[in-house]
Amino acid sequence: MKLMCPYSYYQIMRQSKDKKYWRYHIVQHALKNGVKPTARKFHTSPPVVRFWRDRFQKEGYSGLADKSHKPHRSPRETPQDVKEHIISLKKKYKRVGAEQIRDIENLSQASKTIRKIWKEAGFPSRKRPKKHVTKNNLREIKKRFKLFEFAMEDTKDLMDIPEYYLPAKLLNLPKFQYTYREVSCGVLFMGFANERSLTHAELFAVYINHFLKKFNALPNDTTTIIRQTDNGSEYIGSWNARSSSAYTRRVESIPRQVHNTIFPGAHRMQSDVETVHNLVEAEFFEIEHFKNRDDFFAKAISYQLFFNLSRPNSYKEHKTPLQLALEKKPDLNQLLLLVPPVDLDKLLCMKTQLFNQGGNYLLTVPSILASTSITSLLRPDPLRGLPPLFPPRLLKRIPSSRFIAL
Repeated sequence: MKLMCPYSYYQIMRQSKDKKYWRYHIVQHALKNGVKPTARKFHTSPPVVRFWRDRFQKEGYSGLADKSHKPHRSPRETPQDVKEHIISLKKKYKRVGAEQIRDIENLSQASKTIRKIWKEAGFPSRKRPKKHVTKNNLREIKKRFKLFEFAMEDTKDLMDIPEYYLPAKLLNLPKFQYTYREVSCGVLFMGFANERSLTHAELFAVYINHFLKKFNALPNDTTTIIRQTDNGSEYIGSWNARSSSAYTRRVESIPRQVHNTIFPGAHRMQSDVETVHNLVEAEFFEIEHFKNRDDFFAKAISYQLFFNLSRPNSYKEHKTPLQLALEKKPDLNQLLLLVPPVDLDKLLCMKTQLFNQGGNYLLTVPSILASTSITSLLRPDPLRGLPPLFPPRLLKRIPSSRFIAL
């Protein structure tokens, strides 16, 4: 007894991934056993079997595929000039939807028709782009900035890090990090303090300004230089202040440099500096162990050198900040990237002592990098009795893999 197919031809066609294969078996059975026995076995009608048998004999195996039922001529098709007009409207209005454009321009076509024309022209839908697409677009925009044209600054509460909390309490380690991140190349400068205050933020701005001017790193043309921060009180002072804060005045003391703040609550606008906060937490604070405050700054110097000189950034073509900076500014004085993290509390004490001494000379930043030679960084300043920037005992603690001699 011959077994028959338990499913109808219609059910099989609806669920089949390769309809040609099943139709080929029907045709072969029909050529061998006839049309009606084949129709009974495959639960279909004789006209269906004849149809696919005849097409197979004319066109071969490829003829067993479904063909489009689209009419060859559509009298009600939208004219070509109207299509071009609708496409031009999409270019004009960009993200505005089909229904809004239809109402604004008084179009007679349905919204569905307008969207169909846009799709045929290759315009993407209004769906929110994927995260990787947005990141790629932002990457291209950031590449267009000149070196130190756009930078972000922010502070981080280090006491939120569980691995760091207890050592910070016991060893009097800094509780806040002040961060400067250059957007186009990722150059990082850090400062540390026991308080989050406008005074410390202003001192950090003075510190950064000094070295940017000293090494002539800022763009020399008429480009506006942007230093962006959030709306924290350490940057804008009081929320109802009628005048610019001390930090803003200090930043804008350099010609063409302006202080911009983000929109309230728009934390994504600070994404670059927030990203580096996460990196520093994972690569430094969670894995390093500190003996005292001096040891902390020794290792902070080591990490910042590693970050700027030898750490490749996967988001920026797997290149280091130094490599990217030299691509944008080949004549850059590379000593700029050797500027160490600053102890803002110590800097504040030094400034306070100068006020107590009197006189008309006001020290704004330690003039330790006065010489352009690296060896001079190891010598103390005999005029002011300041400690060397890189004491030999600290340099011994810097792993050779993280220190690159320029």
